[in-house]
Amino acid sequence: MLEIRWHSRAGQGAVTGAKGLADVVSTTGKEVQAFAFYGSAKRGAAMTAYNRVDEKPIKNHEKYMNPDYIFVIDPALVYTTDVTINDKENTTYIITTHMNTKELIESQPKLAGKKVYTVDCIKIAQETIGRAIPNTPMLGAFMKISKMYDIEFFKENMKRILAKLPQKIVDANMLAIQRAYDEVK
Repeated sequence: MLEIRWHSRAGQGAVTGAKGLADVVSTTGKEVQAFAFYGSAKRGAAMTAYNRVDEKPIKNHEKYMNPDYIFVIDPALVYTTDVTINDKENTTYIITTHMNTKELIESQPKLAGKKVYTVDCIKIAQETIGRAIPNTPMLGAFMKISKMYDIEFFKENMKRILAKLPQKIVDANMLAIQRAYDEVK
């Protein structure tokens, strides 16, 4: 079973990102879960979202997991929350930050020895979508790192998911996904 934990602040789109990923995965015949845990429902409060993906029915509905991937879409949470809690030896981290991976690890020793990738999803979102909602860029980076799906397949499915939005927003999200895919290191 593939497990993903998202660390975010309310309003940054982690829940929507987790649900979008689940929607894409569900088109391939796999079983999937997407859910969130909110401490406070206020915009800006720290929160977590989760995904599970498996070939067979998923019977575990707990928030507790040992994730294969950890997404951190608010860079401050690397310092204010223990994003490494319950990780595995081979957990992969994708963290949005303006720093490169070496600088990030030097600034947060808990990440030393872990598989960490960085990409500035907030900057990408601001420059493409016009708002600091880094969920779709994070998914673009995830597609590159995980090789879960071909990027064009993923973007086509995301277009379908985002179809209720104005076309310029859909196009901006496609650009954000591609940029993060290209820029993640």
